[in-house]
Amino acid sequence: MKTGKQKIILILKILAVFFIVMAITFFTFRDFLLKQAIAKVSTKIEQKYDSNFSVKEATFEGISGVSLTKITLAPKNADTLFSIQKMRTSVNLWHLLLGEIQLGTLEIKNGLVQLTQKGDVKNFAAFLKKDNQEPTSNDKRDYAAFAYRIISKVLNLVPTDMSIENLKFKLDDNGKKATIDIKKLVLFDKELETSINVQTNTFAQRWKIKGFADPRNKKADIRCYNIDTGAIKVPYFDERYNLISSFDSIRLNIQNIDRSGGELHIDGFTAIANLKLNHPKIARKDVVIKNARFDYRFLLGTDFISIDSSSTVQLNKIKFHPYLAYETSQDTIYKLKVALPKMKAQDFISSLPDGLFSNFQGMEAEGSFDYNLDFEYNKNKPKELVFDSNLKKDNLKITKYGQANLNKLNSEFIYRAIIKDVLQRPVLVGNTNPNYTPLEQISPYLKKCVLTTEDPSFFSHHGFINEAFKQSIIKNIKTKKFSRGASTISMQLVKNVFLTREKTLSRKLEEILLVYILENNRIASKERMLEVYFNIIEWGPNVYGIGEASHFYFQKKPADLTFNECLYLARIIPSPRKFMYQFNDEGALREFAVKQESFLTNLMIRRGLLTIDDTIFKHQPMHISGAAKSFLRLKIKDSIPVDTLSVIEEFEF
Repeated sequence: MKTGKQKIILILKILAVFFIVMAITFFTFRDFLLKQAIAKVSTKIEQKYDSNFSVKEATFEGISGVSLTKITLAPKNADTLFSIQKMRTSVNLWHLLLGEIQLGTLEIKNGLVQLTQKGDVKNFAAFLKKDNQEPTSNDKRDYAAFAYRIISKVLNLVPTDMSIENLKFKLDDNGKKATIDIKKLVLFDKELETSINVQTNTFAQRWKIKGFADPRNKKADIRCYNIDTGAIKVPYFDERYNLISSFDSIRLNIQNIDRSGGELHIDGFTAIANLKLNHPKIARKDVVIKNARFDYRFLLGTDFISIDSSSTVQLNKIKFHPYLAYETSQDTIYKLKVALPKMKAQDFISSLPDGLFSNFQGMEAEGSFDYNLDFEYNKNKPKELVFDSNLKKDNLKITKYGQANLNKLNSEFIYRAIIKDVLQRPVLVGNTNPNYTPLEQISPYLKKCVLTTEDPSFFSHHGFINEAFKQSIIKNIKTKKFSRGASTISMQLVKNVFLTREKTLSRKLEEILLVYILENNRIASKERMLEVYFNIIEWGPNVYGIGEASHFYFQKKPADLTFNECLYLARIIPSPRKFMYQFNDEGALREFAVKQESFLTNLMIRRGLLTIDDTIFKHQPMHISGAAKSFLRLKIKDSIPVDTLSVIEEFEF
């Protein structure tokens, strides 16, 4: 009778014989099996993606190596997606037995990968189609597990040793072309080096990429720079998106990718030198950031994705800690927090990107400050939006102004509006101008009406209204576009006097900073700001200031305006050049305008700004008697502009 030890030895011998037989069988038929596998893949690609996949010759080399020649993937009735003359690779047998493909080595010679779009025909369109199987509403994705699985698969396909010669990536988007030609790429002993030729319709460059890459330990430190003199230009985007961008060098560092405790941690940093951007939506000139660095820590869990608050963003001397999160545990919640530690005001000003804050160039300041922003949006509970912005000053003082000298508000100056990049006629803001009207000589009704329509809390806020910002954000998120702003009279004043009307990121950021400085440094009183506002804003075609407006419409002085007339003037501020659409062919106010007047009148009564006696003549008709009357004689179309109809929504404070 056999002992237990003898039984184990026997089983091991049987297993050894089995594996030997399997190995012999595999090595005997492996070329046949490889061709069968390629044929299966080819059939699947043809059926699922309507494309032809072919390999002219496929053979095994050594124990774990595979050699392929003339590999082609070509969608039917479209340009070839890729073609590789020769490719050799090896796989890790142990991982292969565990059901994973992990490349050991890779050699590619003479390859072409191209993405084309001709008209509406894309050669890659079939491969972007989603599977028909839709997840049920109860399915929840574990973000950490999903991301780790994808990252592991991608890194397993990155070989530990690699040699690539003459591999071209071509992009042709209806004539917008870019070619990235990898002349030589070598990854050996974890050291990566490659030379790349880049060719577009507008430029040609030679790039160098080198550094450290260890895909098995999930670490890398890679730097890209231009071999020739000058900055690296980003191909394709200049023609496709009208975005001209360049940089001297860029560095990507991945220090750690680890999954533990149900969370995925990704740590590292990326840095870029002399980043230059030029786009009509950003600014009118080149925006230059000399040094930018992002030390990141990405965290992913079962129901959240976030950038941890330990991350640091550095723009020149400005450093702040961002926190971004997307949570789906119960509701869908978006979070943003920014913490800017205490820093010198002058360091902040000198670190602002060139071209983005032109009006701040030359500005000098004393003291320091710190800043915190807390934003939270619950998709299922939008009214509970959190928006808290807090800046703490420590002896902060502006000692010298830049291009925008805010002190000019306190003296006589020339104002010239800019409409569609065209300078309008000069308007003197001061007593020398006979049309200039001091605040005390303007009808009190006009002050009440304009403050109600434009900025009810003007005399109590410091340039911004948090609640208005909240409502603006909520509406813009719901409509998925910028459909409502939160502009105060202070913001309108700064925009008109110191800035242009261009819709750029630069202009909006400058507006916010200038308003803060104006309101929080007591540069001009609220009364003075309101007086200047009344005397510069546009009230009609080529009509600037309330002095001109009261004569243009009613042949009166601003002090003599009635309640009805003031209510009318306040309502047309959003679209003064389209005032004629307020009236029908008989010269009477249209129905939508009458509804606006009733709404505003009742609102002012509820707020205690008016009494019944103030509106005693409300039902008397309002007559346009000035030069504006000639505009009403023009044929008015029955259709009313959408922007005029939508004005009533902005009155719902």
